[in-house]
Amino acid sequence: MQARMKSPAHVIPSAMPAILDILEAAKQGGVAGSTLELVHLRASQINGCAPCVYGGITSARKNGVDEDKLATVATWRESPFFDDAERAALALAEASTRLADRPDAVSDEVWDAAASHYDEKGLASLVLMIGVTNLFNRLNATTRQIAGGTW
Repeated sequence: MQARMKSPAHVIPSAMPAILDILEAAKQGGVAGSTLELVHLRASQINGCAPCVYGGITSARKNGVDEDKLATVATWRESPFFDDAERAALALAEASTRLADRPDAVSDEVWDAAASHYDEKGLASLVLMIGVTNLFNRLNATTRQIAGGTW
């Protein structure tokens, strides 16, 4: 495999600091780092972003996500390893990533479940993490960045 080009965020150098600022801001909402990593990993799986899945697993481990969760995040609904707050965050990540799958992409049910576990700042954190993950996924998938490579 070979990347089509360097990541656009490296070709246009002013882009990367701005993207990283959003990523850092997402971490300021009081949501556990392990939950943010699970959200990042699930969105990246849905989008087929190999570098983000690869890097997400490494980062998730560093943030204390255990192997049972890493092994079953793609099937979190059927897995006993996630608590209710993590499930709500993962449902929000899936709905927010699959916007075109249904007319009411992020239903009130999904939103209300997340809001029952996270305050407004926490919800902002999750939405920012989902958004920046989807940005990274689109940059990487479009340019065919390689998992484990330097992009």
